[in-house]
Amino acid sequence: MDISYLGHASFRMKGRRASVVTDPYAPYVGFKFPKVEADIVTISHNHEDHNQSQLVSNVKRVVAGPGEYEISGVSIIGIPSFHDEEKGAKRGTNTIYVFEIDDLRVVHLGDLGHKLSEEVLEDIGTVDILMVPVGGFYTIGPTEASDIVRNIEPTITIPMHYKVSGLDQSTFGSLAAVDDFLKEVALPTENLDKLSIKKGDITEEKKVVVLERR
Repeated sequence: MDISYLGHASFRMKGRRASVVTDPYAPYVGFKFPKVEADIVTISHNHEDHNQSQLVSNVKRVVAGPGEYEISGVSIIGIPSFHDEEKGAKRGTNTIYVFEIDDLRVVHLGDLGHKLSEEVLEDIGTVDILMVPVGGFYTIGPTEASDIVRNIEPTITIPMHYKVSGLDQSTFGSLAAVDDFLKEVALPTENLDKLSIKKGDITEEKKVVVLERR
């Protein structure tokens, strides 16, 4: 499987049988969403910086909420959660997605805004790759994200939703930089243009992979 970072909370995962794009975003984020194709689009919540499925070409199915899905050989479980620490009172609901692609178990936390309960951690289960928001303000921040990484114990952690060059400063200027998370989580780190991985590459060694935006 190949994983590319499209910016903000959006990734493209390309497996042998199908491809998935998570959380495509509107231009107000500060940079243009790239031209991309996918069989499946997942939407973690209905905000414009996460729900622009029409920007992805040749989509067969849009998944936008909790449930269990089997699409083109990709298994997806949507787990309900919240965008804030007050059970959605501030920013509404959020869906955590658990993907099984090419025998790899990948979790995208969306705009998670709170700690995870034991029940949700059990539902998530064993994780090969975790995509976690780390910027704070609208989501969990560096400290909370680090705690979740320790609770889930993924082999590979990919941070998302943090301050980068080009983001609209009026809306996203309060986000923390990825370095704040890296200091908190204190794991070996790799910087890559793209992550290419298969199940046989998964080991007991934990690490963070910071992907360059495509």
